[in-house]
Amino acid sequence: MKVLIADDDKISRLLVKKLLTSIGYEVLEAEDGERAWQILQEEPIRLIVLDWVMPKIDGTELCKRLRASKGEEYYYIIVLTGRNSSEDIIAGLQAGADDYITKPFLPQEFEMRLKIARRILVLRQSMQEDLENQRYIIQHDILTGILNQEEIIKVLEKEINRAQRQKSKLSVIMGDLDNFKRINDMYGNAAGDTVLAEIAKRMKNALRIYDNVGRYDGKEFLLVLPGCSIDEARLIARRILNVIKNEPVLYHDNKIPVTISLGLTCNDNADCSDLKGIIEAVDFAMRQAKEKGRNRYEVAEEYI
Repeated sequence: MKVLIADDDKISRLLVKKLLTSIGYEVLEAEDGERAWQILQEEPIRLIVLDWVMPKIDGTELCKRLRASKGEEYYYIIVLTGRNSSEDIIAGLQAGADDYITKPFLPQEFEMRLKIARRILVLRQSMQEDLENQRYIIQHDILTGILNQEEIIKVLEKEINRAQRQKSKLSVIMGDLDNFKRINDMYGNAAGDTVLAEIAKRMKNALRIYDNVGRYDGKEFLLVLPGCSIDEARLIARRILNVIKNEPVLYHDNKIPVTISLGLTCNDNADCSDLKGIIEAVDFAMRQAKEKGRNRYEVAEEYI
């Protein structure tokens, strides 16, 4: 684990560094608070040992800056100083320090304080990873790994508002797998699940990095394409049709042919200025693609 020592006293800094390196820490040094702040903007350091009195930016101000900085990472701050009055200790803790050690200190005590700091940081990291996993589960469809219906609708609403503010293009595609019931009947529900997961993967790979795809309902998918005109959406739709139909989905020894029908719309359409209008438009266009033979796309604006 990396530790930053911020102290303008070179000898004091050297002593602390020697202790830290002897117990396995990687040490970075700063001769004042300003340099410490610069290092923390560049290096992923979460454990900091700093002196209370330093030039340019003192320990109090550095603590306050770190606590006010945005981000989910937590800094564990140990103040190491000659000040030992109750008022100084309270001031240090109020500024945002986690621990306060007065000089001179016992190396064994300092080492134990570091162990506590490390344990807390590891625990916080574990909790953060658990929260990220929970957030992912809440936002994503378990079977396909893409966004679930609730999240893709949130994305669409956000992009509608962004497009209105920036007066930019926004295209949306709704897709429905063709003859999906036949796949389940012929190969079983497990095969159907494999098809859904594989098709979701292919669609995601066919999109631009800033596009989004979600499982809208059962065998239906919703694709949100910000900054995309209807002509660009046509190109994306053709790409999706090709990546799906050109290669069957493998399930055990079976090669399952799959196609999809797509409905497209763009916010150029006066009837597609809000969520309800867009969903109705792409749903209508998708059903037209079904009626016209499947394995194709249709554009809602062409039926207005």
